[in-house]
Amino acid sequence: MKDWKEIKSNLLKGDRRALAKAITLVESHRPTDREMAEKLLKDIIPKSGNSLRIGISGIPGVGKSSFIEVLGLQLIKAGHKVAVLAVDPSSPISGGSILGDKTRMEELSQNKDAFIRPSPTTGSLGGVTAKTRESIFLCEAAGYDIVLIETVGVGQSEYQVSSMVDLFMVLMVPNTGDELQGIKKGIIELADLLIINKADGDTKILAENAKTTYQNALHIIKKERFWSPMVLNCSSLEKTGFEEIKEALSSFDEDSKKSGHFESNRKEQSQSWLDSLFQERLFQEIKENSSLNSQFEKIRKNVQDGKATVREASSEMIKLIKEKL
Repeated sequence: MKDWKEIKSNLLKGDRRALAKAITLVESHRPTDREMAEKLLKDIIPKSGNSLRIGISGIPGVGKSSFIEVLGLQLIKAGHKVAVLAVDPSSPISGGSILGDKTRMEELSQNKDAFIRPSPTTGSLGGVTAKTRESIFLCEAAGYDIVLIETVGVGQSEYQVSSMVDLFMVLMVPNTGDELQGIKKGIIELADLLIINKADGDTKILAENAKTTYQNALHIIKKERFWSPMVLNCSSLEKTGFEEIKEALSSFDEDSKKSGHFESNRKEQSQSWLDSLFQERLFQEIKENSSLNSQFEKIRKNVQDGKATVREASSEMIKLIKEKL
């Protein structure tokens, strides 16, 4: 890996190769790379934060990649620079990305104002790589003012992504039968935009019916927020409905900043990230301390065998931490 200062210099010029190298650096587990990554991140932080961060989720088969490609190209046409961080399932053999989003967004990946990075989940909670936040900062420092984070659309990924974006978008399909069966209350609470994709051909009527059903479902949940979640239809195949989506994104960005939500939300996310990273680092320190880890295993065994309550065991663990660390 090249010197981090050279990577930083080229990154700030908007060089896509430098951005790719920078993300590889922050994803590395090598001690020397981790040290350089921390220096790089510290230096570029003042240059980051100037994008609209958008999370995009949806069940497999909803057409997320096709949707992102069309949306990305239209945003670029409107004068934006678009980065896509596509969180892919990890291969159990190689640990690498299985889906390979660059192959599914061929036109967008070739555009000079776009950057696409498939990133393996490597077993992280909810399918969101632990380095996604740092990757967002790097993309922003490279001049990308729209950052799209695509999730695998399963499990806890929606909650993980919603904690690091400004706007959360959920893609749905129009022909799921009972529409309310296709969406959970938790997702409704997270979604700022519900997008019904594949609203074309024979499914247009189904899409309109689904739109009404979803909009009614959103009204069930009262939100004390500046923004009322919207339901919009589109077709990635026919490239229709995207003007309305772009207008909604622009309105959300403007309203969130006027209301003060944008800034307060970013601060809350930073605090949440700090707490999460602290816990992660603490567990790592414990794991690397063989003596302490051995004692913890004995405590866990006592709980499993019914020789100690969970409350007693946790108190004993805290006591050991105070003594050892």
